[in-house]
Amino acid sequence: MSDFRIKTYAVGQIGTNCYILFLESQKEAVIVDPGAQGGYLVEKCKELGVTPKAIFLTHGHFDHILGIDEVKRWYPDIKIYAGEHEKNTLMDPSVNLSGGFGGSGYTVLADVWLKDGEQVTVAGIDFKVIHTPGHTTGSVCFLIPEEEVLISGDTLFQESLGRTDFPMGNQSQIIHSIREKLFVLPQNTLVYPGHGDMTTIGHELVYNPVALYRG
Repeated sequence: MSDFRIKTYAVGQIGTNCYILFLESQKEAVIVDPGAQGGYLVEKCKELGVTPKAIFLTHGHFDHILGIDEVKRWYPDIKIYAGEHEKNTLMDPSVNLSGGFGGSGYTVLADVWLKDGEQVTVAGIDFKVIHTPGHTTGSVCFLIPEEEVLISGDTLFQESLGRTDFPMGNQSQIIHSIREKLFVLPQNTLVYPGHGDMTTIGHELVYNPVALYRG
């Protein structure tokens, strides 16, 4: 039986899903999208008995990044990983929306910029990076092939898809990303989205409007 674990915590004013991923045997973790309440996430890591080694960002919108500084106060050596095409979103409050919804403005500089198709191993977990533009220019999903798990950010939701009316959003791109990069994954792949409930690729192939889109 796998000792892989994934814990979900809805944080912030719009309930963004933050994930803590770890192996029971390693006691090291990856935090995905600490959108708010960084201190709360630190406490959850302590309760789980894990030390976070990295922060993975699916994209740069404020509700996925605002908890980073508080996490880094407790773990100053933690590294931030983000898609290589998301630099502008992360560094521009008018694009990441932190200048409006999230406060006075917030920027993030990643330590590691990830390429499409790149494979990285952190905390004993093997990740494959899938560049899925559309919600933002540099949105990425994180596939854990060995566990058949996909962290989809705000690209793919249960029976829905991410908004494209924010700066740098593109509807045709997100539809292409979902159909050509995500819907080709095994149907039993578990999908953990940036908001809402978990789903599977097989479920989305039947019920997601993107699967029915003929444009």
